[in-house]
Amino acid sequence: MLHPDYPIVTERLLLRPATLADLDEMYAYKSQPDVCRYLPYEPMSREQVAERISGLWARTELTEVGQALNLCVEEKASGRLLGDVVLFWRNAENRTGEIGYVFSPDAAGHGYATEAATELLRLGFEGLVLHRITAQLDARNTPSARVLERLGMRREAVHREDMWFKNEWSDSAIYAMLAHEWHNLKTTADDRAPQRDQADAQLGELQGR
Repeated sequence: MLHPDYPIVTERLLLRPATLADLDEMYAYKSQPDVCRYLPYEPMSREQVAERISGLWARTELTEVGQALNLCVEEKASGRLLGDVVLFWRNAENRTGEIGYVFSPDAAGHGYATEAATELLRLGFEGLVLHRITAQLDARNTPSARVLERLGMRREAVHREDMWFKNEWSDSAIYAMLAHEWHNLKTTADDRAPQRDQADAQLGELQGR
């Protein structure tokens, strides 16, 4: 089971459950056809977003297989809603999960999706103690694929025309990461952190800070 403490804080972001106070900002991007092009739903009405915030997206913990945890991604400095992310608990025996994310076009190009999705992997591997986490996307969705590759997830397969998706056959790409790969990445990042801190300190001295 997973019982996160909120908000989940990263370097630049806060991850937290959605409330109706998020309705206007969430509707602003979930109503855009370009944003929903590769999502499993059509552009939403304001009423549909409100219904999901109060229902399907209201969960704050994972207590059994089949549930999903949807979290808003807020910019820490400004309080602006950037997007939302989801962690699915798929299977208990095989300890598998899946991640997904959607962000406002205004938030593109700053690495926010990668930063938020990293927390999803941490929640899955360290909180739920999953063995394997996957992500599935339309193979044409190259911006999303780049996020997964930056996370260190491995592209394992492309299934040809396996989905009748929005009135056309679509290929799906499957990405995955295993628990030991996550822990290896984390160890490497932790080992590099003191080196980055030392380099920043030396740069500060050179610049007279």
